[in-house]
Amino acid sequence: VQLQASGGGLVQAGGSLRLSCAASGTISGIGVMGWYRQTPGKQSELVASITKSGRSNYADSVKGRFSISRDNAKNAIHLQMNNMKTEDTAVYYCHVWGLDIGDFWGQGTLVTVSS
Repeated sequence: VQLQASGGGLVQAGGSLRLSCAASGTISGIGVMGWYRQTPGKQSELVASITKSGRSNYADSVKGRFSISRDNAKNAIHLQMNNMKTEDTAVYYCHVWGLDIGDFWGQGTLVTVSS
């Protein structure tokens, strides 16, 4: 499975960004897709995830501000990030998991929120 992420960048606090991640390769076994983020000196954090059936899960810190969606036909997910805060600054990683295929990670995309 190969993951191609896009959409990171610089935004002011209160602004919005949209991250996208498209999967290719052996995609039939993909179950959960999602985003993690990591800042220097901190453990990586699950930001949001979504199952094939559309069941989503969010970190408490982003609930009400971020929204994850999935397009099963295109094997893609999108993370709409609204009302962003400086603490959202991190490298965001696309992640997929499947019972038969295990874990796969995309390249990180940097999101910087300025005050």
